[in-house]
Amino acid sequence: MTGLDTFEKNTNRAPNHPGPGFREQTQNPPGTTAAMTPEPDHGENSWVGRNRLEGVRALITGGDSGIGRATAIAFAREGAHVAISCLSSELEDARRTCELIDVDGGGSCRVFETDIRDEKRARELVDDVASALGGLDVLVNNAGTQWGRRPNGLEDVTADQMRDVFGTNLIGTFLVTQQALKYMKSGGSIINVTSIQAYDPSGNLIDYAATKAALTNFTANLAQQLGPRGIRVNAVAPGPIWTPLITSTMPAESIPEFGRNTPLGRPGQPSELAGAMVFLANNAEASYVSGTVLAVTGGRPIF
Repeated sequence: MTGLDTFEKNTNRAPNHPGPGFREQTQNPPGTTAAMTPEPDHGENSWVGRNRLEGVRALITGGDSGIGRATAIAFAREGAHVAISCLSSELEDARRTCELIDVDGGGSCRVFETDIRDEKRARELVDDVASALGGLDVLVNNAGTQWGRRPNGLEDVTADQMRDVFGTNLIGTFLVTQQALKYMKSGGSIINVTSIQAYDPSGNLIDYAATKAALTNFTANLAQQLGPRGIRVNAVAPGPIWTPLITSTMPAESIPEFGRNTPLGRPGQPSELAGAMVFLANNAEASYVSGTVLAVTGGRPIF
């Protein structure tokens, strides 16, 4: 047996993720996981915990599906006590997220229905989570929305759409983070979900891209503010990821080409974000990582 043979037998290979070329499909926002073909991979059958987040108390906004669900599964299997927030229309998916979590690693999952666009409810969410978990160590600002069915670009953007996108992606994140600082102590970690759109924006996502660019700046700014308190702040910038946000907000005819423009030639799956999230939440592995944006984009650059 050659050294190459040994390498090939022992290499930890990535799963064979599907796409591009998904069939045309559409659903009403916010969309559900079960209505997607194929259903996204959140690591339900693949993530194996190694107690990297044992005892950590984490809030994940928008944890009902997509990247939020994958993060919740990974965190809980790593031993974290997880709280996920969702809109009332997303409760079924949120409950399914908790059902998918195998808590053999000592973790747990709770669901909190709220709308972070509402200041009172955003602050109450954090208070309720901190009370239920006995504190808060990690905040993942994942909740987000977009609208991409705009053939005329800016001319198709309505004021209500703009308020919805900025209210969820930016203002809601600010409110939740501000309230979380009342509970987070040295060793805490804040992870914002920005996007490739912050660096390489699509014309029909002009408002969404603007909020993600702002979150990138917010990440760098907040890391400087909170560093003296021992709280790390980072962001993950996903590329095209197969989630209900895509099938419920993008034109159906764009779905077969979704993700084809990446160097890897396919869309990413939510499970492929989980490793980045666990790394940034882990004080042992990422103790000196703050103020950075970690790209999970299939090879598309963010610099």
